[in-house]
Amino acid sequence: MDNYRERMTNVLDEVLEVARDARRVVVLTGAGISAESGLATFRDPEDGLWNRYDPMQLASIDAWDEDPEMVWAWYLWRFERHHQVEPNAGHRALADWEEGADVLVVTQNVDDLHERGGSSDVVHLHGNLSAFRCSDCERPYTDRVDVPHEPVERLAPPSCPACGGLVRPGVVWFGEMLPPDAFDRAVEEVQSADLVLTVGTSGIVAPASLLPRFAGARGVPVIEINPNPTEHSDEVTHVWRAPAASALPALVQAIRATGARLPDAVDEWAYAADESFRLIRGCRRCNPRRGSSSRRTD
Repeated sequence: MDNYRERMTNVLDEVLEVARDARRVVVLTGAGISAESGLATFRDPEDGLWNRYDPMQLASIDAWDEDPEMVWAWYLWRFERHHQVEPNAGHRALADWEEGADVLVVTQNVDDLHERGGSSDVVHLHGNLSAFRCSDCERPYTDRVDVPHEPVERLAPPSCPACGGLVRPGVVWFGEMLPPDAFDRAVEEVQSADLVLTVGTSGIVAPASLLPRFAGARGVPVIEINPNPTEHSDEVTHVWRAPAASALPALVQAIRATGARLPDAVDEWAYAADESFRLIRGCRRCNPRRGSSSRRTD
């Protein structure tokens, strides 16, 4: 076990060596970091009323056109569930990191856990569940939305006060284009960063999955933090098999420490870590694909 403790400390030391001097940091987050707050991932089986429906079909413009009352009810149920959970230590650590670096969070998540965790600069590639807007004129809808505490199968969406169109969730449905400003900024930032992290993302949803490749093509170090292998694992420079709520606080604490070695608290965490926490080095770089689209696909 002592050898294991030493090995884990070396793993963290090497990640720390990459991260310590980074001043421009981009963190790409996916469903995994929200799942650690107790929020089911998009592909987890639904419970109760909604277990009879395929979320991949409900999260589409076709479903909205066919049955907006059902889609609206489903998203309000998701809205309610999102606001029943709290940011975890991983979210808060990213906010703490801002004390020593410019940290941009680029998230595929539609919740507001990063903002509630204290992050000041967050780009939502797939929209924000709390940002309702008109489905016709695109104007933000800021009136109060009544959210039921229990799931219901259908609810009538409110009408836009400006044009009378139906108000929709402020998310990007499958097949829709990503907000161009959001994706363009994400591409620019990962290519000019000192360090990019991918945290809790599977790497299967395009075009967000291309961002680590864009960084790698410019020689930017990319650290993957995830308990499981992903589509990114062979493309990044470092892989750390750990949950975000453990790894990010340990990393930020170590960055802020004055000593060359990890502080005792991080060392104790490493000693207790699962043996799947490891670092893989020397992975190949990958050039970004030509002609990539900014349309959300799966």
